[in-house]
Amino acid sequence: VPYSVNYDVLSLKKMIEEDRDSTIIFYGGEPLLNPKFIMSVLDNIKARRYGIQTNGTLYKLLPDEYWKRINVVLLSIDGREEITNKHRGKGIYDAVLRASKHLKSLGVETIARMAVTQDTDIYEDVMHLINLKLFDKVHWQLDVIWSEEWDFKSWAYSSYLPGIRKLVQFFLSKLEEGEIIKIIPILGVISAYFFGGYKGSPCGAGYSSVTVTPDGRVLSCPIAVREKWAELGNVKNGFRIMEDPLPQDCKNCEFRDYCGGRCLYAQKERYWGEEGFKVVDEVNKEYLRIVLSIIPKVKELIAKSRIKLNDLYYNPILDSTEVIP
Repeated sequence: VPYSVNYDVLSLKKMIEEDRDSTIIFYGGEPLLNPKFIMSVLDNIKARRYGIQTNGTLYKLLPDEYWKRINVVLLSIDGREEITNKHRGKGIYDAVLRASKHLKSLGVETIARMAVTQDTDIYEDVMHLINLKLFDKVHWQLDVIWSEEWDFKSWAYSSYLPGIRKLVQFFLSKLEEGEIIKIIPILGVISAYFFGGYKGSPCGAGYSSVTVTPDGRVLSCPIAVREKWAELGNVKNGFRIMEDPLPQDCKNCEFRDYCGGRCLYAQKERYWGEEGFKVVDEVNKEYLRIVLSIIPKVKELIAKSRIKLNDLYYNPILDSTEVIP
């Protein structure tokens, strides 16, 4: 977008190192198609934290000495083997597991990054990934923009939301044992309750997180590569962040501090039209109600010192996750 990087890494260095608390995430497409650029950035630009989002098939292209300098890797895997391979190709499930094992052995934190479709059983697929013990955190996004419109509402009420209830109860049961299972769409909402909410989309799009494209543009959102509304500036001349990233129709919503408008791109583009957008919003609010329903019990566990309040803090910017699916 374009494929080749056509700006000087040193100009990027100046932009990033103005922030001594910066996080750099390599994102695609598939960033490991260009390992030399990743190595150049790691060799020349200092950041507090580095990460890579990858499909996991090309991890050997980046030498281990560089992987050891990466803090977190988000690996695309959709849950059980049959679900992952159906959507991503034969053998991909095993390839991702091999990548995760190797990267964990090098000390890299691993996050399972799921795409959730109508084939997904959210409880079964998330629990499958947790039980593998190859991922430190689990995160998912709903396939509600990137495909042709499907009967999302029926699936959500018959499968997804019941599965969310089971996952939330599992999360709570582990809290009662003193363990915090890092299911990001649950933990991120609970963190927002106790530590203050999100100013806009929890991924920080446009206000605390920006994207630099290979042609040097600075965008509010990494997937808005053609949309003019997303352009904030460029590497050469600098950029200006969004001052008020919360969408107007979210300002009076009771869930605005947890959701922040959900996805900036979805808000702007609304590929499924107004009705489709409202259905996703309706399901999103019900998911939030389910998660927030355990807050009284979480408070009890904190009061009883079963868990420490600070251990519930989660900052999605450090991982390049969205929190709200």
